[in-house]
Amino acid sequence: MDALELTAFCAWCFAVALAGGVVGLVLGNIRLPAVLLVASHPAAGAGANIGISGVAALAAAIVHVRAGRINWRLFAWMAPPSMVGAVAGGYLSGVLPDEALLVVIGAVLLYFGVDLLRRPARPPRRNGPAGEDLDIRAAVLTGAAVGVLGGLVGLILGALRMPALLRYVGEAPARAVGTNLAVGVCVGIAGVIGHTPDGVDWDLLAIGSAASVPGALLGARLTGRLSEVQLLRAIGAMLVVAGATTAVQALL
Repeated sequence: MDALELTAFCAWCFAVALAGGVVGLVLGNIRLPAVLLVASHPAAGAGANIGISGVAALAAAIVHVRAGRINWRLFAWMAPPSMVGAVAGGYLSGVLPDEALLVVIGAVLLYFGVDLLRRPARPPRRNGPAGEDLDIRAAVLTGAAVGVLGGLVGLILGALRMPALLRYVGEAPARAVGTNLAVGVCVGIAGVIGHTPDGVDWDLLAIGSAASVPGALLGARLTGRLSEVQLLRAIGAMLVVAGATTAVQALL
């Protein structure tokens, strides 16, 4: 990379991490095209992108841990099936066409994003600390399903876990943000391990992570300054952007 490419890449990683930190999404699908442009080869770039997503998620999750915005019981149920699903999806990645999967994922993200923008004030199933009325079965099933899809297309897909946490599991928005990022850290680790045999662009991973960490930290700090309605609207807007980006990538 020359100086201009390096500056542009770092700026984009920072901006993506900033937006993702606010709404609990790592937005790896939005970062991926920039990573592939400067990667040594596509497979190594995909591995680096997953690693950057995991580091950005970790940085933001640290802030959410301190703010008490992670449901650890829900994390314990959702993280393992998500990681197993990601590994399984990686093994199946050569069976199904990535383009078709990306179109489906993009359409689903657009649907949930528009739904949140139209009905941002829909109350979650719980607001208290106990969380006894969360749908744990939905957490396990959606975690595994999103993990498989992410493994197939080489993305963490926190943007799909987020609406599942809100709509099906019933978590409160602020805790859904933190919990989703914490699960994303585990999926990111699994993703990098899965890509290691094919090679990972470690230099790119290091550069992108260094640029992403400040953005993720700043974005996570902004989460607590948004009202519940504002946070749901922000999540909806980012889902629409992520969905449109994913669909366009597949079609192009």
